[in-house]
Amino acid sequence: MKPHPIHRRQFLSRLTLGASAPLLGPLLEQIAGAAEGELPPLRFLFVVEGNSLPPLQIHPEGIPFVERENRNKFSDTPLASLKLPVSLQPVEAYRDRLTIVQGLSGRMCTGGHSSDHGTLGCYAANNGRNVLGATVDGVLGTKFPGVFRNVVLGISSNLTKPVDFNLSASGPGRSLATLYDPKIAYSRLFGSVADGKARGEFVARQNILDHMRGDIKKAQRELGGIEKVKLDTYLESFESLGTRSSRLIELHDKIKDVAPTLDDKFSSLEPTDQLDAHFAMATASLIGGLSHCATIASGVGFPNMNVTFGGLGITRHKHILGHALYSQDDPTAWVECEKIRAFHFGLIARTMDALGKVPEGDGTMLDRTVIVYLSDGAETHHSRCFEWPMVILGHGGGRLIKGGHYLQYPDYGIPGHRTMNTMFNTLLHAAGAPRDDFGNLDPTLDVAMHRGPLAEMLA
Repeated sequence: MKPHPIHRRQFLSRLTLGASAPLLGPLLEQIAGAAEGELPPLRFLFVVEGNSLPPLQIHPEGIPFVERENRNKFSDTPLASLKLPVSLQPVEAYRDRLTIVQGLSGRMCTGGHSSDHGTLGCYAANNGRNVLGATVDGVLGTKFPGVFRNVVLGISSNLTKPVDFNLSASGPGRSLATLYDPKIAYSRLFGSVADGKARGEFVARQNILDHMRGDIKKAQRELGGIEKVKLDTYLESFESLGTRSSRLIELHDKIKDVAPTLDDKFSSLEPTDQLDAHFAMATASLIGGLSHCATIASGVGFPNMNVTFGGLGITRHKHILGHALYSQDDPTAWVECEKIRAFHFGLIARTMDALGKVPEGDGTMLDRTVIVYLSDGAETHHSRCFEWPMVILGHGGGRLIKGGHYLQYPDYGIPGHRTMNTMFNTLLHAAGAPRDDFGNLDPTLDVAMHRGPLAEMLA
């Protein structure tokens, strides 16, 4: 027998939530809205890795690599018969949602070691001193707010720095905080439901889960099968998040008790563990409706970029690797950077797996999620931003091309060349918040190269 339709006001009025209301409420709003035929806004996850992305590291095998200076026309090559590069192999299962984009320029930005806020804002941020406008994630967060308009998490080479203002912004002079400490981020995102003195305490996580289990049981009595699956998946994601986050503090305490001195080698603040925890929190935030736009800043800005990924067996920090990448005498640097990049895409794949398990409408949450990966340093160490490689995963509810494409745009200044502005225009069009003039102009290029969305990216 077909279940009776859920009417939002009736459903929510019958349900009295306990301490988990700030967390569970947004998800229940989404469920009730979906049952009435509404679709939630698109979700976005921006992953920005510090210290450049060489175009060759996201170039598929099976076709020759064309240097930027030799690209004189636009090309769209199907990925179906090509082997993904090492960096992207963790998302092999999602190649039909994968679009690799080469050739967009961003010389309106600062360049150098990092473009900071300019990376997602398309302007010269001058090491974060000039926040000239909202970044694209800031625009999307304001347009489609959850409990939090934006969730911005990250890692830094400075292990004692809990927060920074280095990448995202909601408007001119309004930089958004990047939370580095997973415990602080956890408390900010999830600790508020405990109230009182437990609000800022990491150990309150079990009490939160107890409240959520009780409230979820109440909600499930009012829901049909698909909605129950969504609630179960959310609870599973939240419990998994608690386990991963607790690992950081538990390891820290253990080492402190047995070691005479606590240094980075034994510290629980290992960047791979931090990044793992941050991706888990971003995923849970998207699934639970706490935010529709999350951003991961992985060593963004100088000197945050000097991260050492010891958890991957790498002993050199990324600033050294950035220089060594282009040394013929040091081929291991290229392999180590690929390993770091693949680690990021492994975490992205895990997020996609989780979103793909949550039913929504005629598909899953993954169908209405777009993941954008790029570097804050464009194409090379000490970048001049002539080319800004990017990876897009997801078709945004059918508003973007399905994936399986390798797009190359003509070289800087050649007819048909496009800038980073157009990619962010494209994302805003897909989100139903269309703009054709995002960011600032590169004065040496034709204005038309900055304007409108990328027609090749829109469905």
